[in-house]
Amino acid sequence: MQSAVVMRLVQAANTLSCNRPRLRKWVARVNRQGRYFDGLPDADLRHHVDDLRRRMVAGGCRDHLTVRGFALVREVARRQIGLRPFDCQLMGAYGLFNGRVVEMATGEGKTLTAALAAAIAALAGVPTHVISVNDYLTARDAEAMGPIYRFMGLSVAAVTHAVARQDRRVAYRQDITYCTNKEVAFDYLRDRLALGGIEHALRLQAKLLRGDAMPVDRLILPGLGYAIVDEADSVLIDEARTPLVIAKNRDRFGHRQLLRDALNLARGLKPQVDFTIDTAMRNLTLLPAGKDRIGRVAADHGPLWQGRRRRHELIVQALTALHLFNRDEHYLVSGGRVRILDEFTGRLMGDRSWEKGLHQLIETKEGCPLTPQRETLARASYQRFFRQYRLLAGMTGTAREVRVELAAVYGLPVVRIPAHRACCRRDLPDRIFGSEAAKLAAITDRVRQLHRRGRPVLVGTRTVAASEKLSRRLDRAGIEHRVLNAKQDRAEARIVARAGQGNAVTIATNMAGRGTDIRLGPHVAAFGGLHVILTERHEAARIDRQLAGRCARQGDPGSFEALLSMDDPLVARYRSMFAGRLCCWLLDRQRRSGVWLAKRLMRRAQRQIESRHARIRRALVKQDQRIGELLAFSGKME
Repeated sequence: MQSAVVMRLVQAANTLSCNRPRLRKWVARVNRQGRYFDGLPDADLRHHVDDLRRRMVAGGCRDHLTVRGFALVREVARRQIGLRPFDCQLMGAYGLFNGRVVEMATGEGKTLTAALAAAIAALAGVPTHVISVNDYLTARDAEAMGPIYRFMGLSVAAVTHAVARQDRRVAYRQDITYCTNKEVAFDYLRDRLALGGIEHALRLQAKLLRGDAMPVDRLILPGLGYAIVDEADSVLIDEARTPLVIAKNRDRFGHRQLLRDALNLARGLKPQVDFTIDTAMRNLTLLPAGKDRIGRVAADHGPLWQGRRRRHELIVQALTALHLFNRDEHYLVSGGRVRILDEFTGRLMGDRSWEKGLHQLIETKEGCPLTPQRETLARASYQRFFRQYRLLAGMTGTAREVRVELAAVYGLPVVRIPAHRACCRRDLPDRIFGSEAAKLAAITDRVRQLHRRGRPVLVGTRTVAASEKLSRRLDRAGIEHRVLNAKQDRAEARIVARAGQGNAVTIATNMAGRGTDIRLGPHVAAFGGLHVILTERHEAARIDRQLAGRCARQGDPGSFEALLSMDDPLVARYRSMFAGRLCCWLLDRQRRSGVWLAKRLMRRAQRQIESRHARIRRALVKQDQRIGELLAFSGKME
């Protein structure tokens, strides 16, 4: 029955045209239907919900039942959590319900929008996953929307990193499950391991007919029906460059002395003479001079260094650890452990580790105890995983730049939803300085000015190291402030709650860039609202727009500006990747004169880096398909 309902939902989604005129007509029908439920007692409203559930499970998601369902959920939301969904939220929920990526302006209430669509799908008997980018948002949204679901007789659960395996099995069998993209994807890979790589339905049925024992009782996920992906561009696009890997411990990568020798040898090699660095692809290549030098030195380091291929791979990994991975930018050292930072969200990545001995080399570089090296058991790409859902939908405030890729890879059209209230944000002109020191001085002066006026200020940095460097600068200036980065993740809710109060100054990494609702304190709107300062442009302009969206939400006042320098990593990376002699000469002139051309070059750098990342993602999809085709005949996992 469940499968039939899902198929009817998919078929309805495939025939829908989600244009704005159609959406407005549909919302008008919901509003007319909703008037009938306004004055009903709660008991009668529950009766209507139960009747709708029986009809949808039996007959599918017919149009008149869907209209009635959304009118019911809207009324339940008003009664249970005190929020009556706006028309724009109904439009967004209808787009989600029909398998679209919905682009809604920041602050338009995407959490409630997703809840509307999830509730209707769950009423129809479709197992529904609401997927967010981190544990904080997952737990917060499940708790906030829980009263709506429970009133309607629907069960809800949240799966975060701390949830045990046996509890996950129970959570995924609820009507609606809130989870992070990483947790659900890795649970899927664990299930594939439990099945021995036999994932095709016909193979499973053949094994059952033969009477083979199947480890069904060990599976975590009951299936992949319908998924609503919050911050869809981050999950489906930005994070899709990194494959999902499950590994097990094996013997250590040699011993500490071997790793120390590798790092010492790597430190003695010279860039452009012994090796080259490709900053775009984040890899290194040994040159013939470097290989010869390693061969001469390795003769004195014992038998482990005699294998030519082995020592070259080890030195490349050592060079990578030294030159491409920086403390407080790509990882933290906490409690004697190297912990990986997610570059897109600024958050710690749980128990993840780098493969092929890289993690152990970084541990040796930082003087941490060695962990066992990991051996890959299963891997898949995000693109492959999310296409396993029978119906997929997403929402974000920044989809238009990647709409072509979303359609090509996932078959997801993008529909833009009009805002409930016009945005009142003032975007001030960029200011570009010749050096980082000049930029930091200007940021300090700007924060001091706004602080004296009583306005709250949010200063966005790209890395943990940059946030702490700016914090020390504000400390010396005597400006009271708070820092939100991966080192303060447990205090996130408290810091965010205070960030919109008068005189508050908050320095934050990308942790404050998505899903963070900063509410203005009393009388703050009269002073101009929240002011957001961007200190570095990111590789994707969408991330910059997400930070700007922290202010001027739902008609509140606010302002945004970027204070940048010619020493920023984006400029350095652009110079090494793309800039020819003319561009380098122009960049040097901008350092002295600071004219408008510097802004154009930074925008160009973003576009070209984004294009390079898109090519990497396309290559990963093709590799994933190729490996799947090669191994398909045997049923083995890639």
